[in-house]
Amino acid sequence: MSYEMIALFMFASMMLMLATGQRVFGAIGAVASVSALLLWGTGSSDLPFSAVMKVMKWYPLLTLPMFIFMGYVLSESKIADDLYKMFHVWMGPVPGGLAIGTIGLMVLVSAMNGLSVAGMAIGATIALPELLRRGYDKRMVTGVVQAGSSLGILVPPSVVLVLYAMIARQPVGQLWLAGVFPGLMMAAMFIIYIAVRCRLQPHLGPVLPKEERTVPMAEKIKLLGAGILPVGIFAAMIVPFISGYTSLVESSAVGAMTAFLAAVVKGRMTREVFEVSVRQTLAISCMFMWIIVAALGFGAVFDGLGAVRAIDDLFTEQLGLNPWMILILMQLSFLLMGTFLDDTAMLVIVAPLYVPLVKILGFDLIWYGVLYTITTQIAYMTPPFGYNLFLMRAMAPPEISLKDIYTSIIPFVMVMILALTLVMIFPQIALWLPQTIYAR
Repeated sequence: MSYEMIALFMFASMMLMLATGQRVFGAIGAVASVSALLLWGTGSSDLPFSAVMKVMKWYPLLTLPMFIFMGYVLSESKIADDLYKMFHVWMGPVPGGLAIGTIGLMVLVSAMNGLSVAGMAIGATIALPELLRRGYDKRMVTGVVQAGSSLGILVPPSVVLVLYAMIARQPVGQLWLAGVFPGLMMAAMFIIYIAVRCRLQPHLGPVLPKEERTVPMAEKIKLLGAGILPVGIFAAMIVPFISGYTSLVESSAVGAMTAFLAAVVKGRMTREVFEVSVRQTLAISCMFMWIIVAALGFGAVFDGLGAVRAIDDLFTEQLGLNPWMILILMQLSFLLMGTFLDDTAMLVIVAPLYVPLVKILGFDLIWYGVLYTITTQIAYMTPPFGYNLFLMRAMAPPEISLKDIYTSIIPFVMVMILALTLVMIFPQIALWLPQTIYAR
């Protein structure tokens, strides 16, 4: 059997195991271990050992539990609830204002957590019931929550970009900076869409009643502090890093400690909040580390087989495709896989193939990390099995049907495809900030 057929068999075996409901790291690690053992005998036992040592030596990975802990502390201590009250008061008089405020809430939650599921949970439990009670169109607001929560994997500190950095062997700091402008651009495009549509169709996003809009300015200023707190936490973490005073790991520790102290000062750091935050941090951190170990082992087997060179030869020599056509096909494959896999599974399955191939084709790996993340965001919301669709179905109130959830995302997916196209055509949208900061 040729090496190309072995690589294809490995990929098919892994997809079959995932289809049967096996855990991602178990499916990937098992296929890698068995394949290595059959190909190279007992000497292949060095592969998983080498992968574990790489994870243990990769210092920036310490940022992962820090940022996850920071996000859970801010979420469990209900600081995100205060944020929504702020947006409620300040944006209520504007047509569609609460929906616009929800996007702003999602951006700030993303900057606090780095996981899309956190934004989905907060949006579905806090924002969605309030928007429905205020008479907002149920399909529009369902799409708002799903689209806004997807920003969590692009806006720093994105946990997904940390995983990509490990597999692609790229600096986490540059990837985070590369995600800033695309993430803010996408959020701005969501806001523009909501504002224009609610201006044309006011019944979709009615303004607050006059009696609720007459809030004293002193109260408004007080509520504004709810938004200043998470922004201040993010600034305390990211400004020293960008200025060169702290390393990435030191900045993550500053963020975690600042969030903890903020919860203590506000009197919300109870034993229950601390225990839930630590337990969830440990669970998610361990999950990601097991996945990284499995992915590195799988990638080592693929490298040994020369699968990347074989695929490059197939696309460029036998099929005669140019680099841009190959890149577009890769993005389309992400959209397809996103209908039944989450972002982590997609990355660890195809990264051993795609990342070296992108490098061979002459594209920037930092830029490609942003493209992958945006494509993953779109895949999250793509029927029939988009990850966010099922999360929303599990969290949405009974009056929102599965049909409502599926149809609600159509305009937002179109906006995201436009954002992806802009980043592909104008790479400097993603690359300008990291190139400028790291050139100092």
